Amino acid sequence: MSASQGHVHRVFSGVQPTGNLHLGNYLGAVKRFVELQGRGIETVYCVVDLHAITVPQDPAALSRAIRELTAAFLACGLDPARSIIFNQSQVPAHAELAWLFNCVARVGWLNRMTQFKEKAGKDREGASVGLYVYPVLMAADILLYKATHVPVGEDQKQHLELARDIAAKFNLDFNAPDFFPQPEPLIEGAATRVMSLRDGTKKMSKSDPSDLSRVNLTDDADAIAKKIRKAQTDPDPLPETVEGLAGRPGADNLVGVYAALADTTKAAVVAEWAGKPFSAFKPALADLAVEKIGPIAGRMRALLADPGHIDAVLADGAARAEAIAGPVLRDAYALAGLLRTRR
Repeated sequence: MSASQGHVHRVFSGVQPTGNLHLGNYLGAVKRFVELQGRGIETVYCVVDLHAITVPQDPAALSRAIRELTAAFLACGLDPARSIIFNQSQVPAHAELAWLFNCVARVGWLNRMTQFKEKAGKDREGASVGLYVYPVLMAADILLYKATHVPVGEDQKQHLELARDIAAKFNLDFNAPDFFPQPEPLIEGAATRVMSLRDGTKKMSKSDPSDLSRVNLTDDADAIAKKIRKAQTDPDPLPETVEGLAGRPGADNLVGVYAALADTTKAAVVAEWAGKPFSAFKPALADLAVEKIGPIAGRMRALLADPGHIDAVLADGAARAEAIAGPVLRDAYALAGLLRTRR
C-alpha cells in the first residue's frame, strides 16, 4: 500500500451501531479490519454513533447497540492492544472538523450523493439535515486521523471520493498542499458485497423482514446451518469457471461467501466444486460458516456480561484517538484563521 506523500500509513474505518451485525458486515468489513491489524500499519476503528442519530433512535437502545458493536469487534478478533477502538461521540473533534468541512464542501457535491436519495426516499423534505450532510462527517472521521487507507464496500466509494474532494479543497483554500492526505480505498476479498440468502439480487440487510435472509453474528450453529441450507440457488450444478456464475445471483453469492470464509478465491472454489450440485455444496458451506462464525456469538455473550470492560476499552481508545485528533484539529483551525487562545 502506498500512502499519500509525507503521511504515516494509517487505516480508518467506522461502523454504525444499528444492531444485528450479520455475515455481510463481517465479510465486508470486520474480517478485513482484523486482517489489517497485522500489516505493520496503524489501525483506527470507530463505532460511529453520531452517524446513527441521523435517523430517530431510542436512546437506551442506542447505548446498548454501541456496547454490542464493540463486543462484536472484540469477539471477531479486533485487539485493543493493536488497534484503536472507540466510539465517535467521545472525541468531539469529529463534530468540530465536520463543521469546518461543511464550510468547505459544496451543496452540489452533496446533491450528487446517491445514498441520501435512497435513505430519505420520497420524504426528502422531512429528512434530518444530519442525514443530508453525514457524508461530510464521514470525511471528517477519516481525515481527522489523516488516514491514508479506508476499507470500504462498493456502496461507500462515492463517500470516499467526497472525502478526497474535501481534503483537496481544504488544502487549496488554506494554502496547505500536503495538510490532508488523499485517502485511498481498500476494496479487497471475494465477498465485499454479500447478498441476501433469499434473494441474490439484494444486499444482505438487517432490515429484511425475513431472518432467513441473513446469518446474524449472534446465531448459534443450528441457525447458521439451517439458513445456509435454505439459501437460494438454482437447479444447475456449479459451473467450471467463474464466468459461468454470470446471471446466477444466488449461486454467485454462495460461492463468494465460501471463498471469503475459506480465505481463497471464487475461481479456486469453482475449480474444486465444478459440476457438483448445490445439494452437496451447501452442507460444506454450512460447516465452514459454523466453524468460522459460530464461536463469535459465545464470545459476544461473555463480553456483554462485563459492560465495564467494554466501557474501559472504549475509554482507552477514545483517549488514544484524541491524542491523534487533537493536534490535527488545532492545526486545521489555525489554517482557517480561527483564534484559539485557551490551552
